[in-house]
Amino acid sequence: MTHFYVHGYSAREAERLSDQAGTLTHIIHHDSFFPPKSRILEAGCGTGAQTCILAKQNPSCEFISIDISRESLAAAKKRIDEAGLCNVRLYLADILTGDLPLGLFDHAIFCFVLEHLKNPNEAVQRVKNLVRPGGTVTAIEGDHGSVCFHPETEKALMVIECQVILQKRAGGDACIGRKLYPLLTSSGLSDVTVSPRLVYADAGRPDLVSGFTEKTFIAMIQGVREQAVAAGLMSADDFDEGIRELSCSTRKDGTFSYTFYKGWGFVP
Repeated sequence: MTHFYVHGYSAREAERLSDQAGTLTHIIHHDSFFPPKSRILEAGCGTGAQTCILAKQNPSCEFISIDISRESLAAAKKRIDEAGLCNVRLYLADILTGDLPLGLFDHAIFCFVLEHLKNPNEAVQRVKNLVRPGGTVTAIEGDHGSVCFHPETEKALMVIECQVILQKRAGGDACIGRKLYPLLTSSGLSDVTVSPRLVYADAGRPDLVSGFTEKTFIAMIQGVREQAVAAGLMSADDFDEGIRELSCSTRKDGTFSYTFYKGWGFVP
C-alpha cells in the first residue's frame, strides 16, 4: 500500500498509537471476535498496537499481519514478542502489488489504514479477493470532521484542519469514516453494516481525557506542527496557540468527543 504516512514513523508516533490502542480497546474492539481457528489477514499492521489486541482476543486464530514499513514491522515484532503472542506472523508486503494467494483467508481487517491510501476502494477490492466466499472484511476508521469540543476556538479548529489538509495533500482522507458504507458496498461486499463508535471525554472520565484527548488526538495534531508551518498553513506561534486552546478541552470545565466508524461486509 504505497503511501506517505502523514504522522511519520517516530518513536513518539509509535507511543501515540499504543496509547490509542489501549484507550480505545473497549470502544472499538469489544466485538472484534472471529470464529475459532480462523486465518485472518491484517492489512497494514503498523507497529502492532491493534495486532496485539486482536491476537489476544482471538487466541485460537492465526493472524497474518502485513505492512510496507520495515521500521513498523520491527516495532510490531518487538511488541508481539513482549506480549508472548504465538498466533501472529509478520510479513513485509504491499496489498496493492503483493502476490498473495486468492481465497487464502477466512477474514480480513483494516485498522486505521484506508484513511492513508490514495485509492482505498482498490485496497478493499484486493483484500476481498484474498478472502474466501462467506468470509468478512472489516474496516475501522476515524473521522476528523466529527470532532466536537468545548471550549471551541478558531485557532483550535485551525490546527485540526491543518492535519486534515496535510493528509489530503498526501493522498489520504482524514474524514473517511463517514464514507465507509459506500466504500465497502462499492467494493463488492454484501450485507454491509457500519457501526459508529463515539468517544466522549470530560472530567468525569479522566482515563479518556488522558488516554484519548491528550495522548491520542492532541498528540496526533501536535505531530504535524513542522509540516503545517513549512506548508504555510499556520505560523508557528499561531499553531502553538491553537494547541494550547485545544488543550483547554482537557480541563475540568472542558469536553471532547470524536466518532470512529467500524464497518464490515461479507465476501460473495
